[in-house]
Amino acid sequence: MTQPLWQKAGIRIDAKIMQFLAGDDVLLDREFFLHDITASKAHVEGLANIGVVNADEAAALKRELDALADDFTSGGFVLDERYEDGHSAIEARLTERLGDAGRRVHTGRSRNDQILVATRLWLKDKLAALEAHCRAIAEACLERASQEAVPMPGYTHLQRAVVSSTAMWFAGFAEGFIDNALRARQTMTLIDANPLGTAAGYGVNMKLDREHTTRALGFARMQISPIYAQLSRGKFEMAVLEAIGGALLDLRRLAWDLSLFTTAEFNFVRLPAEYTTGSSIMPNKRNPDVIELLRASYASVAAARTEIEQLLSLPSGYQRDLQFSKGSLFHGVRHGLGALELVPDLLARLEWNAGAMRAAIEPAMYATDVAIEQAAVGVPFRDAYRAAAETAASAGQGRTPEGSLAARVSPGAGNDLRLDELRVRLRALDG
Repeated sequence: MTQPLWQKAGIRIDAKIMQFLAGDDVLLDREFFLHDITASKAHVEGLANIGVVNADEAAALKRELDALADDFTSGGFVLDERYEDGHSAIEARLTERLGDAGRRVHTGRSRNDQILVATRLWLKDKLAALEAHCRAIAEACLERASQEAVPMPGYTHLQRAVVSSTAMWFAGFAEGFIDNALRARQTMTLIDANPLGTAAGYGVNMKLDREHTTRALGFARMQISPIYAQLSRGKFEMAVLEAIGGALLDLRRLAWDLSLFTTAEFNFVRLPAEYTTGSSIMPNKRNPDVIELLRASYASVAAARTEIEQLLSLPSGYQRDLQFSKGSLFHGVRHGLGALELVPDLLARLEWNAGAMRAAIEPAMYATDVAIEQAAVGVPFRDAYRAAAETAASAGQGRTPEGSLAARVSPGAGNDLRLDELRVRLRALDG
């Protein structure tokens, strides 16, 4: 490992202690490294604006930062155990190439605000991806809902309840994922604040050009208080995980439905072959493993959020405990977004077994229609309810699933899905 940035004369470094301190931090920093470089360029520009580095030094530093980004992307530079962390690697590279100019780059900043701003930029990218995935899922659902309205049983308590349709099923998840996309957008508004220039949490005795770095990095606003910048670490990460988790809760229900619907007992759905796997011992099996792992994916995000929450039992100011938040954040976000990315294609290509769904619609599932019809002509609903219950076994006489759906005219129901309104809500996110 290269000499730590904080190394002072006369202090011996114990290798085992350094290994414990660094852990896998430098490997995790690969995920945030390009954002760290981007923020470093903005910081150099800010230093040039206040005369800490001259124009030639600023140009050289930015050129070397661009070269480092290119080398990292191409594999020419490897961020590994030679460095304590990604921040140290950037400074070491600039010092090696530019001498004193490289040694000036850390003026006015700390590794505390350096990781804050790199993580914040990374989180913004991931929220944009979350919104895009949720919108794509909603689009797929709306497209399928507009194409077909195959009758199927609607369930409560996992018991057959009333007549429903594939269009209603898709519309329900469409609206859910529109809201999930909106939540991603709202979370972006919360975290879109620039912490660069807050240093170790108490500011510095020079007039940093934080307005410039805020604009240069594309933040909506400056995070003003240095103390709050430190307090927001973990809090903002949790907000992003909560937004991903909300989408994965809807995905968990969707996956649960498909897990049931693909069983031989239901036989409502056929999955694309790519979304199934075989058994290592039973030649007859095709298993819905992808669906099952989509169903399980919320657990990874919830675990990441819980780990970060447990780390936040801290006083104000930076504490090294927060280093452990990076691994959980990275793994939770990566797993959650990876799961959501698979869903639009799955929904576009799954096939419904119309015959099996129609066969599962029992006469008693029309009893609610009977009770509502009687109430609509003046019979007290509770009386109509009791009468329909007594004749539930014959409630389907003369009725069809299509007729039940056609009569369902309440807003959002089978004959008034209002898909156009949902599309308007989805399009509103374009603005």
